[in-house]
Amino acid sequence: MPFMIGRAPVRRTLKYLNSGRIVLKDKIKIFSINYNVGLGFKNKVHEGAQAFVFWTLPQLQYKNPDVQVVTFKNMTPTPFIRCYYENGNQILIDIDSKSNDEIINHLIKVVGKSEKTLAAETLAAEKKDNPANFGVGCSRKCMCEIPDQIPCPGVCPLPKHMRGKYILYKKDELENAEV
Repeated sequence: MPFMIGRAPVRRTLKYLNSGRIVLKDKIKIFSINYNVGLGFKNKVHEGAQAFVFWTLPQLQYKNPDVQVVTFKNMTPTPFIRCYYENGNQILIDIDSKSNDEIINHLIKVVGKSEKTLAAETLAAEKKDNPANFGVGCSRKCMCEIPDQIPCPGVCPLPKHMRGKYILYKKDELENAEV
């Protein structure tokens, strides 16, 4: 498989991308992260940000397809995350000397959706109104309510060539059964 080449190819698998925990709020449109790479002894401040970009940023991009993600390398003395809202406001999150897990937990708390909201959204997605659905709890109770369909067997009997007992049994057996 050609996509399994390179550093830590597990980051490109669908199972890994789906396992991300950060789902940003709908109001956030741009997510930018600033950090430094390869500065020797000063790099300890940026290790958590580098790990976040390497391991968690692909998951964040996959879980939030409508959010623009921007990374800035070697442009700042301290690492930080800036989120831009749709109304023009910004939020600045300091990730100086934090580990990857601390950054993830802080982002979930500050700009992530709550567990209740995520559960409600998944429930609403499951209940999505599909015109092909019919039965109890749907907009249509019976298939016969859809235009150009066969009338309901409860109202009008089906033609005999469409009923299983006339197709599967021989005529002799049917006459004996009806008597």
